[in-house]
Amino acid sequence: MSILKKIHSPADLKRLSPDRFPALCQEIREQIIGAVSSVGGHLASNLGVVELTVALQYLLDTPTDKIVWDTSNQSYTHKLLTGRREQFHTLRQYGGLSGFCKREESEYDTFNAGHAGTGVSAAFGMVEAREQLKQKHKVVCVVGDGAMTAGMTLEGLHHAGGLGKDFLVILNDNQMSISKNVGAISAYLSRTITGEFYGKMREETGQLLGKIPHIGSDMQKLARRAEELAKGVILPGLLFEELGFQYSGPIDGHNFEHLLPTLENVLKMRGPVLLHIITKKGLGYEPAMKNPVWFHACPPFVRETGAPAKKAARPSYTALAMETLVKLAREDKRIVAITAAMCEGTGLTAFEKEFPDRLYDVGIAEQHAVTFAAGLAAQGLKPVVAMYATFLQRAYDQVVHDVATQNLPVAFCIDRGGLVAEDGTTHHGAFDYAFLRHVPNMVVMAPKDENELQHMMKTSLEHNGPISVRYPRGVSLGVKMDATPQALPIGKGELLKDGTDVAIMAIGVSVWQAMEAAKRLSEEGVSTAVVNGRFVKPIDQELVVDVAKRVRYVVTVEEGCKMGGFGSAVLETLAEAGVSGVRTKVLGLPDWYIEQGPQDLLRERYGLTAEGIYQSVKELIGKAPAEKTQFVGTAHAGHLPHGDEQGS
Repeated sequence: MSILKKIHSPADLKRLSPDRFPALCQEIREQIIGAVSSVGGHLASNLGVVELTVALQYLLDTPTDKIVWDTSNQSYTHKLLTGRREQFHTLRQYGGLSGFCKREESEYDTFNAGHAGTGVSAAFGMVEAREQLKQKHKVVCVVGDGAMTAGMTLEGLHHAGGLGKDFLVILNDNQMSISKNVGAISAYLSRTITGEFYGKMREETGQLLGKIPHIGSDMQKLARRAEELAKGVILPGLLFEELGFQYSGPIDGHNFEHLLPTLENVLKMRGPVLLHIITKKGLGYEPAMKNPVWFHACPPFVRETGAPAKKAARPSYTALAMETLVKLAREDKRIVAITAAMCEGTGLTAFEKEFPDRLYDVGIAEQHAVTFAAGLAAQGLKPVVAMYATFLQRAYDQVVHDVATQNLPVAFCIDRGGLVAEDGTTHHGAFDYAFLRHVPNMVVMAPKDENELQHMMKTSLEHNGPISVRYPRGVSLGVKMDATPQALPIGKGELLKDGTDVAIMAIGVSVWQAMEAAKRLSEEGVSTAVVNGRFVKPIDQELVVDVAKRVRYVVTVEEGCKMGGFGSAVLETLAEAGVSGVRTKVLGLPDWYIEQGPQDLLRERYGLTAEGIYQSVKELIGKAPAEKTQFVGTAHAGHLPHGDEQGS
């Protein structure tokens, strides 16, 4: 009978004999592979921490003891062992389990996460709270080796090491191969160094040396250096020792004979301790072991082969943006690209292949990436920072302080702008319009389709100042592409359809939804204009005011937060121009964190589909007075598209 089905909480795990753990881990891997093959998710990282999670839940008394999973994209086993097995098939689905830790979901989830590098700081906050409240429980933070490049991780280690409180950090290293020094000898040394006898001997020896008159302190230092030298020869870890942590490892994170006794020992140690374990990403599923990058965060796939379950009908916005960047880089050797550990995700692999010396992957260090780009720009290069919208939030101060104050020509390619589906709350790109729009010198653009995207890529690299182009997750629309990208005039929008009753002013992917809604409204006798804003900043004041003066209603649409975004810019423009007598409505994302779910479903929920826009306009018209206010104004003919009106 299934072992996993008998485990409803860590209490059930504790009643299980450790010799059955390997069989349990096999069942857990099967469950994870089955679920992720159906719904997508973080596969490789989760398969790599199965044994570690089992060992921690076996030895700790959770939820009294606290486990903080840095990033928490490796928490699937944790969920299966903490009462969520029967709901596991709902992973990353609308209304289902989150793909990350979420305090609202379970008392075993101690801290919400989604971005790398937050774990040590959060966990050490819990350590200090424990001390303040005179409590006795243990706090453990599991952090991946990739997150060690995050500044916050090092800041947290520095703080924790300096204060010396009981705290265990587990470094899950899944990049290093498991070589000879991670075998039986290393495991024996780790168990010895973490044992109570060694710790007591070390403490008493230090005290004894310190009492020797005149030379005691020097002898302590000498003994310390000798210990460091021995560890440096046999084991890595001097960095962590210098930060104030007692270092143990590396040990094989898949071998319970090494893992359980070492963990049991380090959990008894006093003060800050760092345990270094070696794991294999994707262990237990051959395709994930061969291609851990693709299976880090993968779409649904065919379990038998590992191939994607379905192939996209059209290229993604990401691929087309980077394809244009490669074309432009061939013409201008000053163009360089920067990413923060997201080369594949941001589509820069093609750029790296053609220009390996002009691609900089700085690791999970978004702040450094932006200031590094500022330094490149200050010396005449044309840096392009390719980053997800949610991760650019982490470098906000650097955008303001290091790029914009100096008006440096750094181009920001903001990927995954807007709703991103199943990764949910921490990953939706809801705030970039708002937090970039108010930064002086910054230009903020968003294309309505892939053809406009290539022109905006060209625009961003010709502009002599900070500029951003934001595009969504997902496949492109399939519109006809112009032969060559051309720079657009900064701050000029586009009148796609004229009208005299209602004006729908939209930005980015919402533009074509607005066109669909306008078509339906026009068929019902409501003359509807559609404006493609193109620029959130500088907004096309002339076009916005001119169109608004000829209609009774203005509705703005954006796939971003309503507060401070494109709609706010339109309303401010109308107020500054003294336009009155026109009723307005702002459509966008509300003032709360958006849940996980398919993009189409979320757009429908928040009124950002053609149907939602149509219904909002009808509602606005229904509330309006019967008499139409007359304004004097002319069509902004300079912004009419060539030829016929563009349909959907």
